[in-house]
Amino acid sequence: MPTYHIDQIDQKILSFLVKNARMPFLEIARECGVSGAAIHQRVKRLEANGVITGSRLLVKPQALGLNVCAYVSVSLSESNKYPEVIEAFKMISEIVECHFVTGKYNLLLKIYCFNHDHLMEILVNRIQKTPYVQSTETQISLDQAIERQVWVKEYQSTSFHASTKKIRETKGKE
Repeated sequence: MPTYHIDQIDQKILSFLVKNARMPFLEIARECGVSGAAIHQRVKRLEANGVITGSRLLVKPQALGLNVCAYVSVSLSESNKYPEVIEAFKMISEIVECHFVTGKYNLLLKIYCFNHDHLMEILVNRIQKTPYVQSTETQISLDQAIERQVWVKEYQSTSFHASTKKIRETKGKE
C-alpha cells in the first residue's frame, strides 16, 4: 500500500482548497511562498496519491425542491450480500450517501426526497424491496446545524495510506 507524506506546504494547500476549491494556484503559491508551478505539481501529486479525490460544485438540495433529508439505518438478512445491496442502492438516485457501519445495523443511508410521500415511496417500494434488506429504521433531519468539509490543520507528521482500489478509481476518472 503506497504511503504519501503530507508536509506543511501540502497542509497549507489543502487548507486553502478546502475553503475554496476554485482558489487560483498563483494565489495559493503567494500564500505558501512557492511558485505556481510547484503548487500545480503538488496538487497533481496529492490527486495521484488519493489525498485529493476531486472537487465539485455543491447544490443545496432545497433549491431543487428536495426538502426532506432522512437517514435510514438498514439491517441486512445476510451481511455478506453487502456488495449486491450496494449495487441495487446505486440505482436509487435519492440515496446520496451509503456507509457500511458497526452496531445494530449494517448500512446507514442519507437520502433526499421532495416530501414525506416521496420518502415513503422510496422506503416502501425501493429500499425495503431490495433483496437482502431485512429491516430499516428512518430518522428525518429537521435541520442541518453544521455543514463543512473535513478540517485541515498543521500536524507534526502526517502520512496517508491510500488503498490501491481508491487510487485506481481516482485515476480512472481523469
